Amino acid sequence: MNVLLIGSGGREHALAWKLAQSPTLDTLYAAPGNPGIAAFAELTDLDVTDHVAVIAFCQDKAIGLVMVGPEAPLVDGLGDSLRAAGVPIFGPGRLAAQLEGSKGFTKDMCARADIPTAAYARHDNKAAALADLERFGLPVVIKADGLAAGKGVIIAETRAQAVDAIEEMFGGGFGTAGASVVIEEFMTGEEASFFALTDGVNVLAFGSAQDHKRVGDGDTGPNTGGMGAYSPAFVLTPELEEAVMARIIRPTVKTMADEGMPYIGVLFAGLMLTDQGPKLIEYNARFGDPETQVLMMRLTDDLLPILLAAANGTLDRIAPLTFDARVALTVVMAAKGYPGTPEKGGAINGIDHVSGDDLVVFHAGTALKDGQLVANGGRVLNVTARAATVGAAQAAAYRAVDGIDFATGFCRRDIGWREVAREQAEG
Repeated sequence: MNVLLIGSGGREHALAWKLAQSPTLDTLYAAPGNPGIAAFAELTDLDVTDHVAVIAFCQDKAIGLVMVGPEAPLVDGLGDSLRAAGVPIFGPGRLAAQLEGSKGFTKDMCARADIPTAAYARHDNKAAALADLERFGLPVVIKADGLAAGKGVIIAETRAQAVDAIEEMFGGGFGTAGASVVIEEFMTGEEASFFALTDGVNVLAFGSAQDHKRVGDGDTGPNTGGMGAYSPAFVLTPELEEAVMARIIRPTVKTMADEGMPYIGVLFAGLMLTDQGPKLIEYNARFGDPETQVLMMRLTDDLLPILLAAANGTLDRIAPLTFDARVALTVVMAAKGYPGTPEKGGAINGIDHVSGDDLVVFHAGTALKDGQLVANGGRVLNVTARAATVGAAQAAAYRAVDGIDFATGFCRRDIGWREVAREQAEG
């Protein structure tokens, strides 16, 4: 089978790495891909915003499945266009993708389906939003409603910070994403990520991870797209996972189907594990980044038939998935300046010397310039290790980080710190 993979980041490199292991794969195409993905796929400069061109490419190359990595093409309705042309695609249509494309849409859906989440208010008027702040305590969470590359969330510790956040959003600081805002109650607890696949009716659990969003050690500094992750998230016990499936995931799938917006693809639930049980922070309509990197390192099943079953409505024929019992942990090496303006063009050397069976360096934001690998984005490399414990995986990942020559890069040095501390406490 020929597959088209859309995207160019570390998530897509991990998906390409895993898809390439499938005995049913013939040719993997990637649009646009990156230097790491090029080891597994034929790269194409296909414009994925041109739906007619994508359909023509799929027909010309006899594509049996399109796998969309990032959220923007899904929110743009690429899934609808491909399905109308008879091309199987793993990913939701435009209406269903609103679960990520609009935070307010998701909060309203949760209210209708009685899904546990933070109390909220949704406003498309600055004056009304500022007036409504009074009924929320501190800290308070201010979110740009639309897509903001993982950066449209501000946790305001003071009323002044909340006002500034609302002013910035309505003032265009987050582009069109801030034309509407969501004000949320601040939830306390530990965060975890949970993934489930669905064909619109059937649901299949796809594992857990814990991301590290803040740019600095000890969870300090501004939010980013993610500075590292590990899987599984042991804090999300089997009992809690079943509660998430029963109270959050399945009601979402049923509500979306009942309302004429069947959701097909992966549901990535960001969770807060509160004293009252798991609550939904937000949904993403695609695999997480960098969570995908650790999930792919642990998945022992063939990924391709699983994705195809979800796309074709036959997920009920897939057995529960199996994962390596070992831990996978990834450290993001970012370019200086991230999450602001990253420093591009920095040379990268030494990746080949640190890779092995239990350690893979996924390219997240790289390019080749005159034969030299260089940084070409904010998050540049995902150094991913597999080991028996979180502590062992962490140590292996950082040994590899220290073996890479990337002078204009930086990373957090504490990925997995909560679970490492628990492991040490347990002796």
